[in-house]
Amino acid sequence: MSFVKSLALAATTLTAASAPSAQEVTLRFQHFVSPLSANPVGFMQPWAEAIEEQSEGRIQVELYPFMQLGGSAQSQYDLIRDGAIDGGWVIPGYQPGRFPEAEALELPFMTPKNAEAASRAAWHFTQEHLMDDFADVHVIAAHMHGPGIVHLSSDAIDEVDDFDGISLRGPSRPATLLLEQLGATPVGMPVPAFPEALSRGVVDGGVITWEMAPSLRLDELTSSHTDVAGDRSMYNLYFIWAMNREVYEGLPDDLRAVIDANSGLMASAWAGRAHDEGDLRGRDAMAAAGNEIAEMSEDVTAQISALGETVTAAWIEEADGKGLDGAALVADVRRLMEAEMDGGSTGLSQ
Repeated sequence: MSFVKSLALAATTLTAASAPSAQEVTLRFQHFVSPLSANPVGFMQPWAEAIEEQSEGRIQVELYPFMQLGGSAQSQYDLIRDGAIDGGWVIPGYQPGRFPEAEALELPFMTPKNAEAASRAAWHFTQEHLMDDFADVHVIAAHMHGPGIVHLSSDAIDEVDDFDGISLRGPSRPATLLLEQLGATPVGMPVPAFPEALSRGVVDGGVITWEMAPSLRLDELTSSHTDVAGDRSMYNLYFIWAMNREVYEGLPDDLRAVIDANSGLMASAWAGRAHDEGDLRGRDAMAAAGNEIAEMSEDVTAQISALGETVTAAWIEEADGKGLDGAALVADVRRLMEAEMDGGSTGLSQ
């Protein structure tokens, strides 16, 4: 081999050895639902793909459904904080009382049925009020789901009295407080436990979104699905998509910039839109199964809304007792939600 060829070979070997590897970071994100449900399909997976593409393969995002990395849906925030996982999907309301200000977003009839608009407002509220609460993680997005529907193994809800004595799964404290006002017996449980509770007769039904219905087999386990009238959700649920803070801050500047470019208002609206799209598919699936699809009258909806105001008033008084300004928090949620509803377009370009 000539000296020139030997020198060229040495230079090539040295360059290959010193070049950065195609994959420098693997991030393990965990959630607690089916990978075929709306948020994983419409947000989590595309988000992971965007991170990988924009980092030119230097970040790989692994998504683990059904809490495959361990722990429970209720412990997800702590798993992220403690570094057991790099990131994941959190429902703060699964730990009642820990994040009291966040409950303002979940009070009855507080959010529009458009999850994308509600999620944009939720991001703004998070920035204004909740970043101190979540200071030990890095919040990527904050969002709401679509309208909460009453799913029953019996006939649809027609009157407020139809709630009397039935046991219903509730996802959060504000939701269960409303169910109590309606005369139902609320049973708080995370979403993974809902299908078994239905099949065993532990509950008569529950409140959850259209989009979750197919993955929970509600076409088989229930026979009716009832929404309230109007453009407001009877209840809603607040989520964050978050990373371990040390992992985020330990990324090189250019890789951290990739995360940042897929965070904030844009990502929050993206997550909400995934729920809107999933709600359309979920409702169609329940109708295709022959289940009863119903909507309460405006009069019945008004009665439920009035009971919801009772829940909100009691929540404000309780929040004040904790040293918070409950009325101001509620007013801010309403202001932000109204602004998004009046804004018309909820495109991700803003």
